[in-house]
This record gives sequence, C-alpha cells and structure tokens, in this order.
Amino acid sequence: MIRLTTIENRFEADLISDALTREGIGFLIRSYQDTAYDGLYVTQKGFAALMVEEQDADRARAIVRDIRASVENS
Repeated sequence: MIRLTTIENRFEADLISDALTREGIGFLIRSYQDTAYDGLYVTQKGFAALMVEEQDADRARAIVRDIRASVENS
C-alpha cells in the first residue's frame, strides 16, 4: 500500500471511506489520534493518512479530489 493523502478530519474520513468502499477500492485509514497524547499529532500531521493499493491510486486520487471539491463548493 502507498500513502495517498492526508485526511484532515473525521468527517472527511467518513466521506472518503464511504466513496472508496462503494467503488470497491481497498484502503486503510491510519489515524494519528492518540488518547495518550491528547491529539497532539493531529495538529501536526492531520487527522489520518489514507493508504491505498498502488494499482488503485489514480482512481482513489480522483475520488478524493471530487469529494474535496464538492465539500468546498457547498
């Protein structure tokens, strides 16, 4: 798996997760939240990293781009 992008918050993670699942794209969301550090790394690194299989990277990147554009235009 490769790191595709940084997810900024849980809302974005849910939108991306739902869209990738609908498209049948395998993924992993690696959260930077750590209760022991009270979210310290979230402010430095973002909410989470989105990992996808290399062969799905282009499709996943397009889906993430479309989601972010639709949220910005709302």
